[in-house]
Amino acid sequence: MAARQQSRISPHEQTSAMVDGARLTVTYGRPSMRGRTVFGQLVPYGRVWCPGADEATVLNSTKPLRFGTVHVPAGPHTVWILPTSNRWTLIISKEASGFHTQYHENTDLGRLELTKRGLDSPVEQLTFVIAPNPSGGGTMTMTWEMTAVSAAFTIEQ
Repeated sequence: MAARQQSRISPHEQTSAMVDGARLTVTYGRPSMRGRTVFGQLVPYGRVWCPGADEATVLNSTKPLRFGTVHVPAGPHTVWILPTSNRWTLIISKEASGFHTQYHENTDLGRLELTKRGLDSPVEQLTFVIAPNPSGGGTMTMTWEMTAVSAAFTIEQ
């Protein structure tokens, strides 16, 4: 794995958190800006995009989740984003794995609008964070370039 990791331009990483008794992990490739304009150019608006590089980005949870009205069973699911200039949509797939350029709409579990905000300074590498909320549930946030998008979730018992 170390040799494979060294040959990749985008390192692959995981971020994890315990939220209300569930272990959530996002596994993803972390591309860098490298002087490029990302959103609207490298990542075109109006096309489904896998937020990462190489293999599809995977959200794995030890318990079922709920993102808005979208029920997500426990286990691994690929995640996708549909960015536009003003609205961004999170897409959660039934697929447990895949390649980042092979999105299959017929495997969608559901879609929900992401909360989008601009950043004061650029984030060089695509970054995911999972954080518990003090009142229960948590938030999954992705940042890259000058943009942060997030979605709140709850753990289903």
